Amino acid sequence: MDERPRIRRHPAPRRSRLAWRRVLLAGALVGVMSGCAGGGSSSGPGDSPSSAPVPASLEATSPAGPEATSEVATRPATPAPTSPTPTLGPPVWKLVWSDEFDGPAGSPPDRATWLYDIGGSGWGNDERQFYTDYTENVALDGKGNLLLTARVSDGSLACHYGPCEYTSGRLLTRGRNEFQYGRMEARIKVPVGAGLWPAFWMLGADIGKVGWPAAGEIDIMEYVGRWPNRILGTIHGPGYYGSSGLGATFDLGKPVADDFRTFAIEWRPGRVAWFVDGVQYYEATPADAEPSKWVFDHPFFLLLNVAVGGTLGGPVAPETVFPQSMVVDYVRVYQDAGS
Repeated sequence: MDERPRIRRHPAPRRSRLAWRRVLLAGALVGVMSGCAGGGSSSGPGDSPSSAPVPASLEATSPAGPEATSEVATRPATPAPTSPTPTLGPPVWKLVWSDEFDGPAGSPPDRATWLYDIGGSGWGNDERQFYTDYTENVALDGKGNLLLTARVSDGSLACHYGPCEYTSGRLLTRGRNEFQYGRMEARIKVPVGAGLWPAFWMLGADIGKVGWPAAGEIDIMEYVGRWPNRILGTIHGPGYYGSSGLGATFDLGKPVADDFRTFAIEWRPGRVAWFVDGVQYYEATPADAEPSKWVFDHPFFLLLNVAVGGTLGGPVAPETVFPQSMVVDYVRVYQDAGS
């Protein structure tokens, strides 16, 4: 079998993190700064050094501080000469922020860095989990990793559909660490099983003022367990959101969950490019968004979560085993030393 990576621009099944569509368009941005904390994985994270090699193109210095069950098509890029993309030289990336998730096993991540979303509203996507601040759902493993763990619930929590079937975790850096441009990178081992939907993504820091999708959303990595070989990368903004988001899928030709993968974007004025293990597979520019507005030249914050079910996650398969963890070795932000 040909195991070379394959890139698909049409279709790129997109889910837009619709939590913000319902919560923010209704004017209620209440749960966004809640928390969660989690336990272990049935498959086990293994040892993954937080000092994992940095791509050769990156010049590291010390951090500056703590921090839908069917496939849908994405909107294809359409050139628009009226909105040219800036000509940019090669960046010299310098590390400006990171979380290496060092700490005792079972301890929560740094609360000065991460906030916690809490609730079982469905997050705009008919998701089945209740996000908690329990250490059973979000915790360090003592080996330099963060575990975001989805578990079967005991039914004591209330979800939008009744007693919750699952619990999980969702973290964000809103109000603590927000960034404009740079290389956003995380080394992650995704969980296994149809119905699981982990992600590493970003939202515009002005979302409380302008709402979604006007604030913009950058999905650095989304993984859908029922498509085991694929990674999804997308942006959403006014006029190009949901199934019309600008993005692509990257098919590794083998299960993504087999090992840790490095997911990144390189984000510069008028340009966002997506990478898996150092391979670029998509790039979006203002020309692709025409005639709509490009909304990616202002600060954004980071999010990590594991959803269960939902419009893109799809039904939980009977053979999916719980608990399941997304294992995060590190999250790092580099910026161009020459800009």
